[in-house]
Amino acid sequence: MAAPCSSGVAPERAAPSSGMYKLEIELRRGHNLAVRDRGGSSDPYVKFKLAGKEVFRSKTIHKNLNPVWDEKVTLIMDSLSEPLYIKVFDYDFGLQDDFMGSAYLYLESLEQQRRIPVTLVLKDPQYPDQDLGSLELAVLLTPKDSPIEEQRDPGTLLLRRSWKRCNKQQSVRLSELHRKSQLWRGIVSIALIEGRNLIPMDPNGLSDPYVKFRLGPQKYRSKTVPKTLSPQWREQFDLHLYEETGGVLELTVWDRDTGRRDDFIGRCQLDLSTLTKEQTHHLELPLEESRGYVVLLVTLTASAHVSIADLSITPLDDLQERREILRRYGLWKSFSNFRDVGIVQVKVMRAEGLMAADVTGKSDPFCVLELNNDRLQTHTVYKNLSPEWNKVFTFNVKDIHSVLEVTVFDEDRDRSADFLGKVVIPLLRIRNGEQKGYVLKNKELTGPTKGVIYLEIDVIYNTVKAALRTVVPAEQKYIEEEPKVSKQLLQQNFNRVKRCVMVLISYGTYINSCFEWESAQRSIVSFVLFVVVVWNFELYMLPLALLLLLLWNFFFSSSRETAEMSMEAMFEWEDEEEDKEDKDSEPKGFMDKLYAIQDVFISVQSALDEVASYGERIKNTVNWTVPFLSWLAITALCLATLLLYLIPLRYLVLAWGVNKFTKKLRDPYMIDNNELLDFLSRVPSDVQVMQHRELKVDPGQSPNKRRRTNLS
Repeated sequence: MAAPCSSGVAPERAAPSSGMYKLEIELRRGHNLAVRDRGGSSDPYVKFKLAGKEVFRSKTIHKNLNPVWDEKVTLIMDSLSEPLYIKVFDYDFGLQDDFMGSAYLYLESLEQQRRIPVTLVLKDPQYPDQDLGSLELAVLLTPKDSPIEEQRDPGTLLLRRSWKRCNKQQSVRLSELHRKSQLWRGIVSIALIEGRNLIPMDPNGLSDPYVKFRLGPQKYRSKTVPKTLSPQWREQFDLHLYEETGGVLELTVWDRDTGRRDDFIGRCQLDLSTLTKEQTHHLELPLEESRGYVVLLVTLTASAHVSIADLSITPLDDLQERREILRRYGLWKSFSNFRDVGIVQVKVMRAEGLMAADVTGKSDPFCVLELNNDRLQTHTVYKNLSPEWNKVFTFNVKDIHSVLEVTVFDEDRDRSADFLGKVVIPLLRIRNGEQKGYVLKNKELTGPTKGVIYLEIDVIYNTVKAALRTVVPAEQKYIEEEPKVSKQLLQQNFNRVKRCVMVLISYGTYINSCFEWESAQRSIVSFVLFVVVVWNFELYMLPLALLLLLLWNFFFSSSRETAEMSMEAMFEWEDEEEDKEDKDSEPKGFMDKLYAIQDVFISVQSALDEVASYGERIKNTVNWTVPFLSWLAITALCLATLLLYLIPLRYLVLAWGVNKFTKKLRDPYMIDNNELLDFLSRVPSDVQVMQHRELKVDPGQSPNKRRRTNLS
């Protein structure tokens, strides 16, 4: 008997709902699934849920709207009254997965002891008329006489409906399944070196190539190298190995086109199972369906200290294991495996007072932990605003300057997970063994949101390795959010630059006040100090002065606390300004907002014009745009060369300083100036050169036509 089913309709009952049953499900394929990616395709996977708990998750089929899974799962249950809830999602690495449709399989209607083909029509409850495709299954439902025997079968998943025993056994088994699906068995380190002899895709006979990598669900995109057929990328990144065999690494090369879809150049694949572990392989991979090569360095290494466990099994709480880890990251191991800097252990205890994301006034929270590109997550605690996870996560530390990101989400039945709060913790700020409550922040991390999460974190690392890793490029996120145009962000960034410039201006004003003799005592002290320093200056004194400045701030200054307070005050002020703008947005109207944006753009425009003008004036001096000024520059440079050859630099600096300090005393009413800037102000910028250029007169034109041509 075929049993086509669709979501929301319960067929007739055909079997009693009590007793023990074994349900064998074969997930075969999907047909005409929904498009969720910009490329006109999707990366679908399927979830099975029973009684609100996830009991199965399929593999992800990439770039396919008619995927073939051919996966089997066996479930044991003591009731057929609960339908099996089936959901399809589009996998997006680093982002929330997109919902592609759902359906119900009503178990009471199934004929027993016979394999039945089932077609499920996928629907979106919010848009029931939308065509989202279908799933093809085969199911076999049989009575189960011995639940004890089946419970011991490791190939099945035992689900019970009785409250206390069910929840305990089910959550343990599901969390174990969830744990194994997240952990990676190794690391593949990839260095993308270069491309050779790629095909041209642009009209100029060149390309703007970049490379996309895919290993299972993981994706990485390289930078774009403009206008070349032999790009030099020189990028290094790591991907996780989830399969024992290694899997297949897929590479596609694309030509970047602004405003249009990027052009496909070629593809190639690398079977990682053919590579020897713990050894760097130099590979030149030819592109299929095209010409050219991609050059890689690939290294497979085992992954250590990546785990998920219960609080009762905490690695660093075991004294013997802790001593072994401390020995591994001791000073004697400082010059072996520089990428293995240390480990961080995170105990995720509980959260309190979370935001209610569901209409019932509750949430279904789970917690995601990210350290660079390493990502692990807890199980979901349903219908709870104060969940207890009690899990221990362990990560490898490759850079001690990394930031641990802990985000709490609300699991949504049919939609992407809702954001509940986030906290970021730099590893260098962690105090080992301290259980601490962290107030959750909003998405922008500028203000608090509802809820507190309790964590206990331990970090063990090798100081020498951490120092050496500091001077190599930092690991980049695989997937970054696309930048968006924001007036507030533009204003904030402009204010940040403005503050930095104002600090420099304030220092310059203070130094200039010494030359102006605004305070006789300060000018005398500055003059004596200047003469002593210049007369006795040696090159080693420059780093020594910076060293003394750092030590002074460490021992005697409260500048760190002052800086943090000023930053908090600055962001609070900006948040208040945004809130004030939101409150005043209705009466202010569109024109006032436009004027506010205009002010920011005018300031940025003026600053960019000034910087560009000085750069162009230097160029035009060298290019002999104004021969008189170029001859004047030659004369000044000849004189400077002669003086530096004949007179030691120390004497010239002393003479310059004495002149600056005594200028105000010699002529109290003299206007101060900067000779170099005054000289450059006489050199025209490119805009001024264009404005000063004469137009050629066409003798064949009449005066009126010539006037109209010039005006246009």
